[in-house]
Amino acid sequence: MSETQEMTFSDVADHNSKKDLFLVIHDKVYDATAFVDEHPGGEEVLLDVGGQDATEAFEDVGHSDEARQLLDGMEKGKLKRMPGDPEPHDSTSASKTDSTTSTSTSSDGSMGIAFYALVLLGGGLAFGAYKYLQAKSASEGK
Repeated sequence: MSETQEMTFSDVADHNSKKDLFLVIHDKVYDATAFVDEHPGGEEVLLDVGGQDATEAFEDVGHSDEARQLLDGMEKGKLKRMPGDPEPHDSTSASKTDSTTSTSTSSDGSMGIAFYALVLLGGGLAFGAYKYLQAKSASEGK
């Protein structure tokens, strides 16, 4: 869609209802009005960020490539930042957060796998001891 139209935050803020809903994601303005009823997360999610910068909410959810492609069809224009507007959610701070999160996640994931392996090993040893004792008592009973 054409990106020639520039809108300010105050322009976008006027579009915050179910029948007229604009969102800002990565400094692009999207008209999500037609998508409100179809949004898999429910209309409340969109209405909560309607007329605002929804970049953080959009990225926190981890939308699919298909969802990102849907945005292209809803693009209304670009955000024209004015003095006093909220700070942009730039990709550098998001990537720092993502790398921190992924590091802690992979660390937690490794611990989860180690714990799972330990539980399996313990279960195997317990089963082996049970079978050994069962066989021993069966041979003594003869």
